Amino acid sequence: MFMLVKARDVIRIPPSKFMRPLESVVLEELRSKYENMLVYIEEPGGAKHLAVIIAIVSVNVDPLGLVIPGDGASYHNVIFEFVAFSPFIKEVVEGEVVSVTRSGLYVNLGVIDGFIHINQVSDEHVTFDTASGSLLLEESRRRVERGDIVRARVYATGILPGKGIRIHMTMRQPGLGKLEWIRGKKPSE
Repeated sequence: MFMLVKARDVIRIPPSKFMRPLESVVLEELRSKYENMLVYIEEPGGAKHLAVIIAIVSVNVDPLGLVIPGDGASYHNVIFEFVAFSPFIKEVVEGEVVSVTRSGLYVNLGVIDGFIHINQVSDEHVTFDTASGSLLLEESRRRVERGDIVRARVYATGILPGKGIRIHMTMRQPGLGKLEWIRGKKPSE
């Protein structure tokens, strides 16, 4: 799920950037500080969501900054809005298979990749076909290959150290799977 979030911070503007327009410098500093950062976003009710900040979209900066003796930089109060991607449990997502391995599928969700373990691909027995680099559903003879578009449901999220958000998904429910299967095409079509 994508969300628009409002936040506030104090941004340090180095003296080397004093001659540039304040708003563009603050936007640049905010982008370098926050974009692609993993954060917890807290709702008014207290629920927390793990999210990746995608883009800073607007900024409102106080033009009167504070200068700390011995630093030389100015510090400005800033209120800004950012777009964040925060997958939630039971969310249905679609994406392109970017990698097929013995253990499962990596699916590009537009911002980050999610993972579907081989046991979560289908109710059928699934094996890895080393010759084609695809997953084969043994009963129906259907395949899932790199480049296929799939629909899956998120069932677990967490932090993967050094990598960011970990998203585990399943395709073992009605209405989920490779999109051409859902639309009713036969494997030979």
